[in-house]
Amino acid sequence: MRSLAGQLLVASPRLPDENFSRSVVLIIHHDEHGALGVVLNRPADSTVREVWESLSDDPCDSDEPVHIGGPVSGPLMALHTNEECAESEVLPGVFFATHRDRLNRIVQEPEFLFRIYNGYSGWASGQLESELKFGGWMLLPASFDYVFGDTDRMWQKAAQEIGEQIISPLLNDVPLPEDPACN
Repeated sequence: MRSLAGQLLVASPRLPDENFSRSVVLIIHHDEHGALGVVLNRPADSTVREVWESLSDDPCDSDEPVHIGGPVSGPLMALHTNEECAESEVLPGVFFATHRDRLNRIVQEPEFLFRIYNGYSGWASGQLESELKFGGWMLLPASFDYVFGDTDRMWQKAAQEIGEQIISPLLNDVPLPEDPACN
C-alpha cells in the first residue's frame, strides 16, 4: 500500500458526503490502519486569539481564523513552520503538532507561519481507498502554497491544476495555432 501522507485530496462532485463538498484535505498520516487529515479551506468564524483566551492564561495576538479540520472531534492541531515545535514533518518545511505546550509556543512566536485546526478528517482502514476508487476524491501533491495559501479559491485552483495535468499530455501531440482565433 502506498501512503498518501503529504498528498491533497480534492473533493470531486461524486463525493456524497456534504461535510467535504468543495474541500481540499491535506493527508497527514496514512497507513493500513486508516488515514488522518485536515480540511485546508474551511476557516471558522472564531479567531485563534478568541480560542486561546478560553484555553490559556498566556496571551495570543493572532487574529487568524481557526480552521475546521473536519467532522471528527479531536484536539486542536497545528500545521506550522517552527521545526523546534514539530511532532512530525508533513512536507518539507511544514510541520504538525497537537501537544498543548507546543501549540502554545507556536501561537506565541509570530515569526513562524501557522494554522490552527479544530477537528480533523479521519478514515478507517480501507475507507479512503474505497472513496478514491469510487471517484470521490482527486489526488494532487501538496505544497507549501496550498497549506498556507488563500482558502477562498483553493478548491477551484486545485481542480484546475488537476484538469491541466490530465489535459496537458493529450495536447502535446496536437498542433495548436499561434492565434486561438483561427480555431
